[in-house]
Amino acid sequence: MTIIAAADGSALGNPGPMGWAWYIDDASWAAGGAPYGTNNIGELTAVLELLRATAHTGEDLLIHCDSRYVIDSITKWMPGWKKKGWKKANGKPVLNLDIMQALDRAMQGRRVRFEWVKGHAGHPLNEAADERANGAARAYQKGSPVASGPGFTGSAPALRDADPDPAPLAPPAQPTLFDGFDEEPAVSLSISLSPDELERLRARAREARLSPEQFLRALI
Repeated sequence: MTIIAAADGSALGNPGPMGWAWYIDDASWAAGGAPYGTNNIGELTAVLELLRATAHTGEDLLIHCDSRYVIDSITKWMPGWKKKGWKKANGKPVLNLDIMQALDRAMQGRRVRFEWVKGHAGHPLNEAADERANGAARAYQKGSPVASGPGFTGSAPALRDADPDPAPLAPPAQPTLFDGFDEEPAVSLSISLSPDELERLRARAREARLSPEQFLRALI
């Protein structure tokens, strides 16, 4: 049997109030968040919480996800990161290391496939997860209770017969220009700022307790 679910994250302001959610059906879903975080943290946390919630079932898991960063981190780059002592190809520490290591542990012994879906394009499971993740982020923004959901109930609509010839961990990808890299290639970006714009950037970075470069990177 295969459990089919979607996982999604949301951060208002990115970074800002953050929410995550996974959704199987109306009887099996969960959401949560934090006062401050990024979209990537929300997306990663949603997958991690889904893995944890279904760990006891022993069932295969198919996760619909609209974040290529999450899918590639788990299915492409993580083995190389581990060999390098959780360092990237440029020698810098892996971002969101605690969550990445928790995901690595949660994946052990599980048969998990990821399927990329386009966000905000009408995919039913993705839309349901996005709505709940965004709702959690807004709850943190307002300081109101989060609708956390019923959790995993193992309801029948979430399960189907497993394929007689299960697909590999990740669906095969078409060759790309960047094949051979163990992570996304670095891209340099230059931007001209007026003195006023630069001061506003520095002020917002100080409020977030980040460097201007870290603040800009967190907006991605």
